[in-house]
Amino acid sequence: MSVENDVGVYREALVFLGTAGVLIPVMTRFRVSPVLGFLVAGLVLGPHSLGRIGADLPWLSYVTITSQDAVDRLAELGVAFLLFTIGLELSFDRLWTMRRLVFGLGMSQVVLTTAAISGIALIFGNTVESSLVIGACLALSSTAIVLQLLAEQKRLATVAGRSIFAVLLAQDLAVVPILFLIVVFGKAAGDAAGGGAVSTGAVWLGLGMALVQAAAAILLIIGFGRLVLRRLFRLVASTHNRELFMATILFVVVGTSLVTHVAGLSMALGAFLAGLVLAETEFRRQVEVDIEPFKGMLLGLFFISVGMRIDLAEVARYPAMVATSVIGMTALKAVVIAGLTWLFRLSRPVIAEASLLLAGGGEFAFLVLGLASSSGLVTREVEQFMLLVSSGTMMLTPYLARLSRKASARARKAVAVAAGHTDPTPGDTPRIILVGYGRVGRIVGDILNKQGKPFIGIDVDPEAVARARKAGVNVVYGDATQRAFLRKCGLGDAPAVVVTMHDAAAAEHVVAAARAERADLPVIVRARDADHAARLFTLGATEVIREVLEASFEIASTVLQALGMPVGKVIAVIHDERDTRKKRVRAGVPAD
Repeated sequence: MSVENDVGVYREALVFLGTAGVLIPVMTRFRVSPVLGFLVAGLVLGPHSLGRIGADLPWLSYVTITSQDAVDRLAELGVAFLLFTIGLELSFDRLWTMRRLVFGLGMSQVVLTTAAISGIALIFGNTVESSLVIGACLALSSTAIVLQLLAEQKRLATVAGRSIFAVLLAQDLAVVPILFLIVVFGKAAGDAAGGGAVSTGAVWLGLGMALVQAAAAILLIIGFGRLVLRRLFRLVASTHNRELFMATILFVVVGTSLVTHVAGLSMALGAFLAGLVLAETEFRRQVEVDIEPFKGMLLGLFFISVGMRIDLAEVARYPAMVATSVIGMTALKAVVIAGLTWLFRLSRPVIAEASLLLAGGGEFAFLVLGLASSSGLVTREVEQFMLLVSSGTMMLTPYLARLSRKASARARKAVAVAAGHTDPTPGDTPRIILVGYGRVGRIVGDILNKQGKPFIGIDVDPEAVARARKAGVNVVYGDATQRAFLRKCGLGDAPAVVVTMHDAAAAEHVVAAARAERADLPVIVRARDADHAARLFTLGATEVIREVLEASFEIASTVLQALGMPVGKVIAVIHDERDTRKKRVRAGVPAD
């Protein structure tokens, strides 16, 4: 590679990083989805906008992104990371409960929307084969954009979020037969031009082989994951090396993505399956925290790549036709999805949200249209026009998301009024966060369990976590000094945080992290000595229990009772002594 090419690669990387560094704070400040910001940035900085006039104004080349292929490859990894994190939020049991939505609602949406759009394409003079291709690629929605918007709004776990995800998962599963049919149509067109023909038996045999290959890849990932992944992460976690832990996560995501890619499936599906397997382990929350920066940056690159595909010059050639097609396709998909969700007896708020969020096009259209064009099924002009339509609908998706939330809120209000109440549905029961599940933590946890107080335990020892989970206790592996990890464990609504760690420095970091998130949160901490207790109080601990001091109080209490002092007076003496020493520590006089 030449020096100029090297500089070009690094320059475009700097443009992207600079764009992300400016866009995300600005979008957050104005409460606009960063997704929309990245889409617009790709439109402005791409080869069809500023990149086009770079020849006349050379200085513009320093602020443009022109390597569409390199961006697309990295962007595909971004979508894979997103699906990996979605898989971490689910489990095979939850997925099985969604089978009616995945294979019923989702597959029905793919078939009916494909048929409807294909019929319209046929009316406009396209062949049957090219119409089916157009219908298939536009029937699928953008997994990356829709799921990212739901994640930003913290709505993935809602009924609407799960229903929308079920449809998106069905669309991903439909990739194999759609790609195969394009290959068959392309071969048929080539054979027809050469005077040959493709037999029906060969078509079915080829489709069957493709499905068997896809099923084998899925079973390989699930089987390998269940047998190896938990043991692998437990081994890596025992080293307490964060870099090695991160490298293992990246290896799993990229490796499973490549397995499904080779099998003809989407890379995102492989990553999703790996996330599903890890969701059943104690490492789920720590993996979520560690993977977040990679997912965010690569997804930003994906959204930029979508904006880069929009050619404003092409739009200017027939603006009315492009606008009509974008609006028409969005409306058509919304109507089909609304009808199907109603048939599947989903609630009106879910119908409103799902029909609007899934109405746009998806990234799969770029792959399908490119393959169809190279196979001779669609002309170059049709390909470009459909890319514009699909990209345009994807640009609309953030606006549709905002509209869907308003429509869903109105529908919920109408349902509540009709039912005679407006009380919100209660969420999950808040859980106490118990940091450290060693000897002290186990005793605290046992007492909480006996008193019916739900808690989630956290520990950095993978063996201790494994033993606790085997005994049926809700304990997870992770670093509680990270605020993001504490949020994943439910810090936002936790009634208290109890820190029983033996590591004094780590306990202080946990207290600081918890207090930085919530000023009202009771934080009860185990301290090694008076100096440690003083530091913990300074960091914001509500109560501090000193190991040596409490043991001394217990001994003194036993001695006084043995000498004949009444129990009530013993309790009062110990209480006064404890209160005196606590005041001295809070005042900064830690000496015992």
